Amino acid sequence: MLAELVLRELTKVFRARREAVVAVDHLNLAVGKGELVTLLGPSGCGKTTTLRLVGGFEDPDGGAIYLGDQEITHVPPQRRNTATVFQSYGLFPHMTVFENVAFGLKTRRVPRREIRDRVRVTLGLVGLAGLEHRPPSKLSGGQQQRVALARALVVSPQVLLFDEPLSNLDAKLRVETREHIKRIQKELRITSLYVTHDQAEAMAISDRIAVLNQGRVQQIGTPYEIYAKPANAFVADFIGRANLLHVKVKAVRDEQTELELPNGKTISVSGFPDLVVGETVTAVIRPEAVDLAPPESGDLMGKVIFAHYTGSLGTYRVELWEGTSINIEVLNPQEEGFLEPGLLVGLRLHRRTIHILREQ
Repeated sequence: MLAELVLRELTKVFRARREAVVAVDHLNLAVGKGELVTLLGPSGCGKTTTLRLVGGFEDPDGGAIYLGDQEITHVPPQRRNTATVFQSYGLFPHMTVFENVAFGLKTRRVPRREIRDRVRVTLGLVGLAGLEHRPPSKLSGGQQQRVALARALVVSPQVLLFDEPLSNLDAKLRVETREHIKRIQKELRITSLYVTHDQAEAMAISDRIAVLNQGRVQQIGTPYEIYAKPANAFVADFIGRANLLHVKVKAVRDEQTELELPNGKTISVSGFPDLVVGETVTAVIRPEAVDLAPPESGDLMGKVIFAHYTGSLGTYRVELWEGTSINIEVLNPQEEGFLEPGLLVGLRLHRRTIHILREQ
């Protein structure tokens, strides 16, 4: 895939008095033409700073930024062919929807007739046709966010930047708006860099996800790769929920790896031929990949110490032994009955979904 946006060894250090904080640490990333890549991570991981560096709102301390075949590392924001959709919308309250969307075209001295046509087409694209003359104050939060999206799209940027655009919306509107964004991005095939701390949002909207921690990329991959095959314990624990269980490698043969669980029982999983017999590794076990069973009949046994019922999902924490517990999610729990704390249960692990990490 031809790269439209390339970050090479990008570095940003914030200095305050005698303290220096590395916000972005030699970050490398390539975003393909028409691809939507999300920067995902906890607060302070460097994702928003990276976006601001790409947009030209921060100046890097090292590395380079390329847009197509042009280096834009120190090019001013107004001269970069990028547009940003901000978290706070950034709409002008004294302007109508039409005037807000047309603002960027007017500053570029686009002819009036072309402005009218481009704004009309773009408002139709985001589902706001007929609202041209309303002020932002008469719009819902979701509609205001779509005005902000239209204002960014109408200037036909080479790369579209999203700075946590859905964080001010309620849960239902977030889902609806992200569907709009995904549909429009794919329809226009516009290269996009998206920032969020919401894992579900990143999984739903992204072609690829770059997981960041302390300014460094931990893993880049498709949503499936990030979830099913995390590169390390941080990614496994940050994306969704994960149980991390220390196990010992008992045998590696015929594309099967035999693992000894802490209780002495063994299970066999496919793959991982590079493991060494005798070494201790970490098994990543997702909560939905554990089945409840009668006591003494599963791979593990424990006591339910927490139970949470949400209708379609039952969430349990089962204590295996003192200091170690495992989280379980059961779809449609009313089918077999909701379990109360204090019950002893057996646990069966789904072999095919277990992922192995080497100790670090």
